Amino acid sequence: MGDPRNVAHAKKVSQEKHHKDKSSARGGASASETGKKAQLAKEEQTAAEKPASPKTGEAAKTDQQPDAAQVEKSLAVLSKLKELEFHSRGNIEKLAELSLTIEEELKQKNFAEAIGAVYSAQDAFQSKILALIEAYEAECARLRPPA
Repeated sequence: MGDPRNVAHAKKVSQEKHHKDKSSARGGASASETGKKAQLAKEEQTAAEKPASPKTGEAAKTDQQPDAAQVEKSLAVLSKLKELEFHSRGNIEKLAELSLTIEEELKQKNFAEAIGAVYSAQDAFQSKILALIEAYEAECARLRPPA
């Protein structure tokens, strides 16, 4: 088996190519632009779906199915957010180990500050993702139909 660093680099390169190909297929728009466009389209679609008159019995039944689909999609998003948080926690642990190695064993003080900055950024991400998960869990609970 090859060097793990080479394997990791090859994986990163293939992921970057994949993401680049996706953005090219979308007309060359950047990821943030396509995300904004998708969000605007979704908002317009949601606004168009809202009925102007009160719901009848049949309309209420058909509206329950999209709600169930929305709950399932929301739970899938929540699962992915939790996965991101799990990996973030792992990154923090790895960064702490690397920081100790760089500072204590290798005595490379110039890199100790740089890795400290990366650690701080990862810690800030961890805090924000935890807050987002908490808020999103509350939203998922609100979307679930009463038992």
